[in-house]
Amino acid sequence: QVQLVESGGGLVQPGGSLRLSCAASGSIFRIYAMGWYRQAPGKQRELVAGFTGGGSTNYEDSVKGRFTISRDNAKNTVYLQMNSLKPEDTAVYYCNADLRTIAPGTRSDYWGQGTQVTVSS
Repeated sequence: QVQLVESGGGLVQPGGSLRLSCAASGSIFRIYAMGWYRQAPGKQRELVAGFTGGGSTNYEDSVKGRFTISRDNAKNTVYLQMNSLKPEDTAVYYCNADLRTIAPGTRSDYWGQGTQVTVSS
């Protein structure tokens, strides 16, 4: 079994910062891609930032220059440093991983449980 456990959400004032963490654990053979999505009320889930299979990074246009994704491969963990937060960043943030398990050796998408980020004065 595989689990993605997120932490670091909360309430912050506009202009503030938060750091999200997501640790993948369990029967993991290989992680191909890993990243962060978010879903605001009434909106579709969207990619915020992620590492592709080739190791490059992608960012949603509205967070470029404000958010930074990083990872610790030894810990199967990704981080999302969010600076200069805006009210429109308010959403539930989900960690996602495209990975292959050791047994039964299947490749699938896995999701964390989500962590709420609220930007408000």
